[in-house]
Amino acid sequence: MTRSLDLTRRSALFAASGLTVTFLARQSFAASEGGLAKRKLVVVICRGAMDGLSVSPPIGDADYVGLRGEIAIAGFGQVDGALKLDETFGLHPCLETVHALALKEEARIAPAIATPDRARSHFEAQDVLESGSSQVYGASSGWLNRSMEALAPARKIEALSVGAQAPLILRGRIQAAAWSPGGFHERDARLPGILADLYAGDPLLSRALASGLETQAMAKLATAAAPANAMMAPSPAMTPGQAPQTPAAQPPGAAARKTGVTLAKFMIEPHGPQIAAISLDGFDTHAGQGAGQGALAGRLRDLDALLDGLSSGLGPEWANTVVLVATEFGRTARINGTKGTDHGTASTALVLGGGLKRGGIIGDWPTLQQARLFENRDTAPTLDMRGLFKGVLMEQLGVDRRALDTVVFPDSAGVAPVLGLVA
Repeated sequence: MTRSLDLTRRSALFAASGLTVTFLARQSFAASEGGLAKRKLVVVICRGAMDGLSVSPPIGDADYVGLRGEIAIAGFGQVDGALKLDETFGLHPCLETVHALALKEEARIAPAIATPDRARSHFEAQDVLESGSSQVYGASSGWLNRSMEALAPARKIEALSVGAQAPLILRGRIQAAAWSPGGFHERDARLPGILADLYAGDPLLSRALASGLETQAMAKLATAAAPANAMMAPSPAMTPGQAPQTPAAQPPGAAARKTGVTLAKFMIEPHGPQIAAISLDGFDTHAGQGAGQGALAGRLRDLDALLDGLSSGLGPEWANTVVLVATEFGRTARINGTKGTDHGTASTALVLGGGLKRGGIIGDWPTLQQARLFENRDTAPTLDMRGLFKGVLMEQLGVDRRALDTVVFPDSAGVAPVLGLVA
């Protein structure tokens, strides 16, 4: 308890100094050699319940258009139509990068996936998504941090969260630096030296300061002084024929792409992070959701731009990287009275990377037949999200199955890992 309070106090000191890099507890690890040490994992959390039926529209499902009405994504080959994956599934027309990767067998979809939570509450579902527990508020740390802890005896792991604060998924006993794209404004050029003298007698603080200044220097070089503080802001919604309303003539998704490139530069540094987590907000589309254009299209455009920047920025290291894109739950199968969708159950997860194995959809498709809808309203879940996470952690990072079943995802031995995803 004392340790936790001390860390909170120290984090506050850094925040007060104007530094935008914050830290959790640091732990030393033995260096490791071998292929697993080169593997990278990025987790993108799309907050607000991203609509899976628009991310990967089941164009070939006979019930899709009838349920969706005017927010149904148009068919393959039509204006603002779905980008074809197979005879049943496509991708939203704004996910051009994801589609290009899919054509190279470097992106796959899990179109009916969900966490164990069924409450349809954003706060509760996000907690379960990030903690890895089967119960709401069942763990105070995140499953990604506990994965790092499980790997700690074998090799050194560095992690980075991108955003104003470290998300639950990366909180825990293992150090995780947090970079905010909002930029760095030095109040006093003497501040780093003053802090170094002040913390000289505190091993934890002195190491954190040194690491923080190094991370900040990397960020300043990577961003090249261009503003990136719009990364988390939704792109303006557009209707057909309307010009993009973006500040300073920036094209849609430019800030998100820059963030992806910057994150990639962090990860390809000699001692850069092997694991990263980033959040995108704005996916709660209760009204005016739109189809190929509109509110949701703007957010998916940002997601695609982020993934474009990340995949291109990693260069050859893309072959060693897996990216997971997940959301807390999906949205209703039927359009609502305000031309949007309400809180649902299953959604779509994306798995991307240069080392993916060839394959089709991940999990089973329940169809949208009336009798198959969950509680007569939602896409029915056929895959437990923990199974997908387990499979990636086993094959990409080498996390032990026993640790996954008991520590990383507590009491989850009955949830089998999805294997055969990563070469």
